[in-house]
Amino acid sequence: MISDLPKTSRSLPIALLRARERVMRPVRAILMDVGITEQQWRVLRVLEEEGPQDPTRIADGACLLLPSLTRILQKLEEKQLISRQPDPDDGRKQVVSITQAGTQIIRDNLGASQAVFEAIQAQMGADRYELLLDLLNELHLDKTD
Repeated sequence: MISDLPKTSRSLPIALLRARERVMRPVRAILMDVGITEQQWRVLRVLEEEGPQDPTRIADGACLLLPSLTRILQKLEEKQLISRQPDPDDGRKQVVSITQAGTQIIRDNLGASQAVFEAIQAQMGADRYELLLDLLNELHLDKTD
C-alpha cells in the first residue's frame, strides 16, 4: 500500500466521477424512456439554447469529441431531431439546427430533468448548490491546456 497517496475519498477525479454518476443516473432513466442518450440530449440542449451552429461549436458546448459528435449528429438526423444544411458562407462546412421534434423532446422532458436538479439543490441547500456550480465553472474556465 502506498501511504503518501490521498485517499480516494479526497481524490478530485474520483469525487467528480462519483458526483457525475449521482447526478446522471436519474437523468439517464428519463432519457431512456425517450429513446435518446445523454450525449444526444446535450447536443439538443446546446442547439436549443444557442441556436444553429457548426459542429465544432456544438462539440465544445456539449463536451464531446468531434468524432463522437459526427456519429451523434447522424443518429439525431435519422430521428429527425436535427437538420443539417451547408453553411451559406462556406459550402465545405455545415450548420446544424434543432427541429421542432427535437425542441418538443426537450420541452416534454425538461420538467423531469429539472426535478432531479431541484432535489439535489434541496439536499445541498441553494447557496452550496450555486457555489458548487460556480467552482466547477471556474475550474472549466481556467484553461491551462
